[in-house]
Amino acid sequence: MKSVSRIAVLGLGYVGLPLAVALARHFRVTGYDIDIKRISELREGQDRTREVAAEALGSPGLELTERLEALKGADLFIVAVPTPVDDAKRPDLAALKAAAEAVGSVLGPGAVVVFESTVYPGVTEEVCGPLLEKASGLRAGVDFFLGYSPERMNPGDQQHTLERITKVVAGQTPEVAALLKDVYGRLNDGNIFVALDIRTAEAAKVIENTQRDINIAFINEVTEIFGTLGLSTHDVLDAAATKWNFLDFRPGLVGGHCIGVDPFYLAHCSQAQGHDPEIILAGRRINDRMGGRLAERIDAALKTAFADEKSARVLVLGLTFKENLPDLRNTKVIDLIRGLEARGHRVDTHDAFADPEEAKRLYGVKLMPALEGIEPYHCVVGAVPHAPYGAFTGETFLSLLVPDGLIADIKGMWLKTTLPEGVRRWQL
Repeated sequence: MKSVSRIAVLGLGYVGLPLAVALARHFRVTGYDIDIKRISELREGQDRTREVAAEALGSPGLELTERLEALKGADLFIVAVPTPVDDAKRPDLAALKAAAEAVGSVLGPGAVVVFESTVYPGVTEEVCGPLLEKASGLRAGVDFFLGYSPERMNPGDQQHTLERITKVVAGQTPEVAALLKDVYGRLNDGNIFVALDIRTAEAAKVIENTQRDINIAFINEVTEIFGTLGLSTHDVLDAAATKWNFLDFRPGLVGGHCIGVDPFYLAHCSQAQGHDPEIILAGRRINDRMGGRLAERIDAALKTAFADEKSARVLVLGLTFKENLPDLRNTKVIDLIRGLEARGHRVDTHDAFADPEEAKRLYGVKLMPALEGIEPYHCVVGAVPHAPYGAFTGETFLSLLVPDGLIADIKGMWLKTTLPEGVRRWQL
């Protein structure tokens, strides 16, 4: 096993790019991505994910490339590619397998290959290892070595950055684990947890987001119950959260590339072992149906407010899966939009951060270019709490709504906003 002087990072998205930039402060780093447009943008100092500033992209220790051959000679390969699910909600390892084969084609003796992508226990050693061996002609654990360090990036979060979080590492041998502890420890002053083995680290990662998904599912289910009782979930949670050990999760749409995906990886692994993962899949069912349920409730509120209107004009604010980010992957806002359209409403969508071309390509949604000078709507739906929307005042709503118009506040971002007379409020 070599000492580390040069690192290759494969996949320059929300996870790989910040990692490559951070490592480039301590090592020579080559960042690789198959998206030529992405590499071109990064070379020009433009990060469409908004995670890395332009000046950081110009680090003298960082090389950006779309050429696989440029990775030859690296001592440490870090793979940070997406691991989504397919249409049947089964793990889709295509990108991970392709990355393993790519690394294998440039892998040299003594190198270490670390995977950061979320997987179920066993994938690194039982799926990626053989692919690396076949492509390289080398033997895992003898000629090269495997490692795993689950990503914990939280896009848009400036508090829980790489430098401030605990990083988990695991190696095929104790020596590999020690090496990874040293490398990653350079980024966060040694705040490293060494897991027992690779499978343990893989399992730890996949339950982190699954736990969060289940907790949100519980809140989403009680939200449905409280709706039938005429109670505001946010008011109930404000009261309950005063207890010292209450977990203050909030209702909403659960999409994205982690929480809305990772539970299916754990469920797949569970089913392969003959165990029915009841709670995990129940949580997914509840969260996946939330967009349709919200559309149903907003439709009912519109029928009450505008009994004579068969087709209301609705403005949905926000399409991304998370606030203050342009990331549209696996957003569940589209379920809300489709649900409102299916009930006969005319829906327009605005997003302060999303790329209009990507919204059109992924979901067929034409984003509004601006909110000024538009015809008033019967209903404004606050779907994603982007900062510009949270700053709306009562006067803003007067300009956006017809008289007696309805605000549907899904995320509770206007709970403390004083609404003028003639504006109705609906909230979870």
